[in-house]
Amino acid sequence: MLSLPELDSAPDLALNARLAQALATLNEAQRQAVEHGLARSAAEAAQASALLVIAGAGSGKTSTLAHRVATLIARGADPQRILLLTFSRRAAQEMSRRAGQVAARVMGLRGEAVPALPWAGTFHGVGARLLRDYAPQIGLDADFTIHDRGDAEDLMGWVRHELGLSSSARRFPLKSTCLSIYSRCVNTQAPLAQVLAHSFPWCADWVEALPRLFAAYVEAKAQQNVLDYDDLLLAWAEMMAEPALAAEVGARFDHVLVDEYQDTNRLQARILLQLRPDGAGVTAVGDDAQSIYSFRGATVHNILQFPQQFARPAQVVALERNYRSTQPILDASNAVMAHATERHAKQLWTDKASAGKPQLVLVADEAAQAHWVADRTLELRENGLTLKQQAVLFRTASHSAALELELVRRNIPFVKFGGLKFLEATHIKDLLALLRFVHNPRSRLAGFRAVQLLPGIGPATAARLLDAMQAAADPAAALQAFEPPANAQQAWQDFARVWHALRHEAGWPAQMELAQQWYQPHLERLHEDAMVRAGDIAQLVQLAAGYASRERFITELTLDPPESTSDRPGPPLLDEDYLILSTIHSAKGQEWNAVSVLNVVDGCMPADVVQGAHELEEERRLLYVAMTRARDHLHLVQPQRFHVTQQTPRGDRHMYAGRTRFIPDADLGGYERQTWPPPAPQPVFVPAPPAVMDLRERLRKAWR
Repeated sequence: MLSLPELDSAPDLALNARLAQALATLNEAQRQAVEHGLARSAAEAAQASALLVIAGAGSGKTSTLAHRVATLIARGADPQRILLLTFSRRAAQEMSRRAGQVAARVMGLRGEAVPALPWAGTFHGVGARLLRDYAPQIGLDADFTIHDRGDAEDLMGWVRHELGLSSSARRFPLKSTCLSIYSRCVNTQAPLAQVLAHSFPWCADWVEALPRLFAAYVEAKAQQNVLDYDDLLLAWAEMMAEPALAAEVGARFDHVLVDEYQDTNRLQARILLQLRPDGAGVTAVGDDAQSIYSFRGATVHNILQFPQQFARPAQVVALERNYRSTQPILDASNAVMAHATERHAKQLWTDKASAGKPQLVLVADEAAQAHWVADRTLELRENGLTLKQQAVLFRTASHSAALELELVRRNIPFVKFGGLKFLEATHIKDLLALLRFVHNPRSRLAGFRAVQLLPGIGPATAARLLDAMQAAADPAAALQAFEPPANAQQAWQDFARVWHALRHEAGWPAQMELAQQWYQPHLERLHEDAMVRAGDIAQLVQLAAGYASRERFITELTLDPPESTSDRPGPPLLDEDYLILSTIHSAKGQEWNAVSVLNVVDGCMPADVVQGAHELEEERRLLYVAMTRARDHLHLVQPQRFHVTQQTPRGDRHMYAGRTRFIPDADLGGYERQTWPPPAPQPVFVPAPPAVMDLRERLRKAWR
């Protein structure tokens, strides 16, 4: 029986009927989550206590959250006042699309009338929007640009050099390590000494020099009017520390919903608490058993402590019905998590019965592991399971090396997740540097890269230009007045003309076509494979047409970049089918009919570098995530001996290890255990024929 309020008017009765029909597709726990706090008015619903939905793997989390958003809209909530926070823009778009479709059906709408969620986005994307909206009130220039990871590393490296740390008599951390330390401090809100001791012990001697470097890095960003990725959260949280601003921002939203809450860091949890100190209208969805991103600063304690975070205790609803895996796979996965020291209690179940248990396969070494996986992959393929329906997962990317060689030898095509990212390609960074330099003339890194594309202009000339622009009250006027070297006169005039047109004359997205026309001759001059790279530039121009302004384009592209590019392309994948190879971290959110997990042994899972109980528990959750990716077939492979690359006097070495500690003897009944190759049959004993000679007597006669 649905608990929706019954209203008297005919239109409301019709709406209730359509809403009941939409919710009939959900199970009881999902409906409980969807209907939490629903009352006769949206205003009353917005005052309900916080809700935490513990969504087990494969339990229909996305559908539940989409139906909750749709139901709020159907009951009168303003979509403009719903804040939906996710961890990728694609997830936000998908959630908005699904919620809009459900809401449209319930409200009897069609076509363009489908409700949209203008405030659906990532934490970083929403943070960037709010920082621009409130820039005058918090002392920011609204034209700030955002550095991606590569640009942030370059700026850190420049500051590191300016402070003389690159010429230190003792080894100082590289720019990438310095940025990682800075980022970890920001996202975990932990003291520098603690971060160094826990994650960067080899840098502990620089505990006094690093604060000086980080202070100079922050100052350089301020001078150049740029923020890095971490600043979007830090600045948002600092803005919300001002009570008047926190109240104003919080008042813009009646409902705040957060997806994948187990992946939030301390800053994100702080922002949520500042938005809604009493928890009213807050919904968080996640699974503590799938919290595996502590290396990015995420902490499982956010979701474990969520019910007690607000002035009023939150209601907790657990989604335990699984729509993905067979019951034996769920039994084995539940057993792994049953030993966790801290968790929200839940027991995944399904009506997808199966007699087949997951397999625990014992093999001799990594070569045998690769051989077995290849054999099993082809066997399943012959039984009707395409290669794309199968995946091989591993703790670390290097663990698949032996398997990749075996797959090549056996002519089994595969795709391994990873590769060059779109924004890391040289030609893409060139064109984006031009756009950023136009948008923010004080961005030293963008200007340094853009002007050195011109023949005849090197680092010294570029620095002279940027120094002049930095010192000028009007940077644009300083650029137009700049005198380049004689051999760069023509190229400089073309650049200055295009820069002025992009900043003051051309509209958007026509600016992209103008930038493309200017860059094309430089692309052909600088790159032998210019034709291939030109395709990426054309794609970038097409992408630009989907954004309302230059600022939104460069911001969104930085926060949610495309995955790959044709830069330095490899051989094209022409096969009709291919096996999936993936790290477990990259596999989260995915599912396959058959999953094989490599190196399920102590030393690999958990990794031998794990320190402390918290990290050990995350390794347990990592195995759980790997196991719950499988629908029908799950194979955990245990090599008795595996290779470790280590610089020792004896070179690399092999190690012997037992089965992972996360599967104790008491849980082995949940697996079909197999040894590969099977033991050779014992030879049949045949009695020896009667003796035909006396050997001993012959030997005696030799000495008589």
